[in-house]
Amino acid sequence: MAIPAKEPHVVIVGGGFGGLNAAKALRGAPVRVTLVDRTNHHLFQPLLYQVATASLSPADIAVPIRSVLSRQRNARVLLGEVTRVDLAGQRITVDDDTLEYDYLILAVGAANNYFGHDEWARFAPALKNLDEALTIRERMLLAFEAAEREEDPAARRRLLTFVVIGGGATGVEMAGAFAELARYILARDFRALDPSLSRVLLVEIGPRILQAFPERLSASAEEQLASLGVEVIKGRRFRTIDAQGVEFEDGERLPAATVIWAAGVRGTPLASALGVELDRIGRVKVAPDCSLPGHPNAFAIGDMAMLRDRNGVDVPGLSPAAIQEGRFVARCILGDLEGRARGQFAYRDKGTMATIGRSRAIAKVGRLQMSGMLAWLAWLGVHVLFLIGFKNRFAVMFAWMWQYITFKRGARLITGHTARSALPAAAPAVAPPAPRSSSRAAVADAVSGGV
Repeated sequence: MAIPAKEPHVVIVGGGFGGLNAAKALRGAPVRVTLVDRTNHHLFQPLLYQVATASLSPADIAVPIRSVLSRQRNARVLLGEVTRVDLAGQRITVDDDTLEYDYLILAVGAANNYFGHDEWARFAPALKNLDEALTIRERMLLAFEAAEREEDPAARRRLLTFVVIGGGATGVEMAGAFAELARYILARDFRALDPSLSRVLLVEIGPRILQAFPERLSASAEEQLASLGVEVIKGRRFRTIDAQGVEFEDGERLPAATVIWAAGVRGTPLASALGVELDRIGRVKVAPDCSLPGHPNAFAIGDMAMLRDRNGVDVPGLSPAAIQEGRFVARCILGDLEGRARGQFAYRDKGTMATIGRSRAIAKVGRLQMSGMLAWLAWLGVHVLFLIGFKNRFAVMFAWMWQYITFKRGARLITGHTARSALPAAAPAVAPPAPRSSSRAAVADAVSGGV
């Protein structure tokens, strides 16, 4: 059934938490909705690290956008890259096509922030999408495979050293998952090495990890990481990241085959091309109703927006905040059509959580602070609740239950050569290597960055 052209056209760029919830909130409204995304799926980013550490498969945390909106008759989905936004002309460019709008909702998320050293991305992949998660997973598993065949102790130590840079929630969750994987999962699978002897280091430039949490919970998280064998390094700056590992400002080198970047985000190139005011990390400064100053029919929400709500609270870059913003903007548009005045966004803090590993987590909900098993159970429940689709909820719950009972992870697959060119180069051998079979050569080439 064709949608009448006279109805206002709402274009949403980005199918994440904010964009998808804005589209769903406009269901049944007298508008045409077009959602544009460069991927065909909505990604549950809070569990992305579990794909990177082989706990879950990609399909467990992603769902096709078209299937989510399939029953919403006023919604259309387009797969494409938005390359230009003309705010004055009220149109956007999607690949080589032009799309006009009456209302625009920008929800394109954020980019990885290497603080002026984008060359480090080659050696320290970040974690923002499924491709990056699978790259990290393959790099980690290939390091263990290479270590199984490595005879030189120094080279083996480097292969079994994993460095996570950034002590926020993502970094803490990654470090804990790496340590748990090595100590409890892979320890039974290898014969020539003991994966539990691997080193996992969490590097935080600030005085403590998880600075968004109260100091007591931050200290509890550090203790729980230590119980898994994670070494936490605080208050140290590094000079460079290269194929051999990390070098600190004092000249100390930390040899490591796997370095993961979890140290921050910045605005996307699309945000910087809008011609509006940005904050220091490139996010769009929006009005209290989430609109772009001077452009009341264009909104920016989620990680790409810097928003101070009506209570003077700086809205954090969390999925609950993006969901609330998406629904709020939809109400603003409906209010415009009905002649009602817009309100100002007010963030409802539903708490923050971070998991460290099996039965280990911290959580802050209002004045309530939890750590350990109770916080972990709360984290499990909240994340299953926010997953989209019954199938995904069931798959994730079953995977977690299976892992808890058996200490096994079923997603430990090396599926191709996609990550090999991004792997750090192997350290030079101390002695000439022994003759290798073709399969052994393939693993070594993968770790050294060959194809």
